[in-house]
Amino acid sequence: MSRFGKTVVKLRIPILIIAVILLIPAAFGFLNTRINYDVLTYLPKDIETMKGQNILAEDFGTGAFSLVVVEGMKDKDIVKMKEQIEKVDNVKSVIWYDTLLDISIPEELIPERIYKVFRNGDSTLMAVLFSSTMSSDETMDAIQEIRKIADDQVYISGMSAMVTDTKLLSDDQIPKYVAIAVALSLLILGLTMDSFLIPVFFLLSIGMAIIYNLGTNIIQGEISYVTQALAAVLQLAVTMDYSIFLWHSYCDEKKNYPGDKESAMADAIGKTLSSVVGSSITTVAGFVALCFMSFTLGLDLGIVMAKGVVLGVISCVTILPSMILVFDNAITKTSHKPLIPKFDRFCKGVVKHSWIFLLLFAAILVPAFIGYKNTEVYYNLDSSLPKNLASIKANDKLQENFNMNSTHMLLLDSNLKSREVNELIEEVNAVDGVKSVLGMESVLGPSIPGEMMPEKLRKIFDNGEYEMLLIMSEYKVASDEVNEQCARINDIVKKYDSKGMLIGEAPCTKDL
Repeated sequence: MSRFGKTVVKLRIPILIIAVILLIPAAFGFLNTRINYDVLTYLPKDIETMKGQNILAEDFGTGAFSLVVVEGMKDKDIVKMKEQIEKVDNVKSVIWYDTLLDISIPEELIPERIYKVFRNGDSTLMAVLFSSTMSSDETMDAIQEIRKIADDQVYISGMSAMVTDTKLLSDDQIPKYVAIAVALSLLILGLTMDSFLIPVFFLLSIGMAIIYNLGTNIIQGEISYVTQALAAVLQLAVTMDYSIFLWHSYCDEKKNYPGDKESAMADAIGKTLSSVVGSSITTVAGFVALCFMSFTLGLDLGIVMAKGVVLGVISCVTILPSMILVFDNAITKTSHKPLIPKFDRFCKGVVKHSWIFLLLFAAILVPAFIGYKNTEVYYNLDSSLPKNLASIKANDKLQENFNMNSTHMLLLDSNLKSREVNELIEEVNAVDGVKSVLGMESVLGPSIPGEMMPEKLRKIFDNGEYEMLLIMSEYKVASDEVNEQCARINDIVKKYDSKGMLIGEAPCTKDL
């Protein structure tokens, strides 16, 4: 280890130059790594809901959809807005009741099964179908473009809208709380360390390791926004101890090598490596364990954090000692007595009365375990989002105006007979919480053959291999009620089509 330490000390200037140069490709990698804002995409690819999502996107050309609530707008203005939305890139089609019937038909003549889906007082509902998946950059761009077209009377709900808001919120918040973490670290280290300047070099070396870590994520192609949000602060927290250990070792070794800071640092690097390698390996092992989760968000987070710890250790024994040696005089000039008192009496008390602390923690363990077992876990992805987000307001409007909280998509074999599809629709409509089912048969009614369906409408619901139905539900995503509803609908579907698939946010969240 001492040979390695001597090499670092000897090459400290080249090490710093190389470290700064490496920031350039790291920054390029960071800026070009795609961020995935949809955690449902990390579900196993072999489960039915994910297979259905792929079929929907690849074979049907419909990767996502949003329900749009319009309040207090005249029909002619809605038609104009609908035409504008249809021209937005990546919008496959827009379904409103003028897609099915001419708007000149008096409302009282519109079949109730159609009217109740699209109308409620002065509110109307339209479904926007997108060509790409719900969390793709193209879909998020389309959502933002539709918001520019729409005004304050229009509310865009659904998973794609929520993912778009999550992206905007995350991009806005991450720099802020990273800055807060840095400021708090500087404050605490300034009080607890014996130099006001050394915390700056701690954070600089760790910051460079964080940039290297985020930059090398380009190898993975994309990372989750959860990983991106956690990586910087978590890496800072996990690897800070290594920097403190190096500094304390260096201060101790300077007493053994008076006036020879280079030898002191060489030995300090060796001792730091000996101590932190074991600690860092166990930390890396903990993060690697996440990689074995079938929910592959664990793989995403595990790789990034394991890589971050390794880069943090390398930075601690190369970049940080080089900085300390180069700026040793400035660090010495800002030295001060630690402002936090020593805890010698407390430490002696713990050693002397160790059995008391053992009993205390054993007693605390019981209520802690009870609390753990009784802590509810929520899977509704919008539960932690601010209520003033556009997508959350839209979801509230959907519930308030149409008593609708989620929408499922059902894929059926196109060769299924119209009679069987109508029977299936009747059974699904009878399931608790199902508000309505929208598809070719439900639009035409059981007495009209599917061949009479207009070609434009047929292309929306049928691609020749699969027929798509939209199921409107009163139940919230991730609730016990909607999970039971999905299970009941699946049972009905399998009676008519063994390969039929129920997909959408609620079924995916149920799998989550």
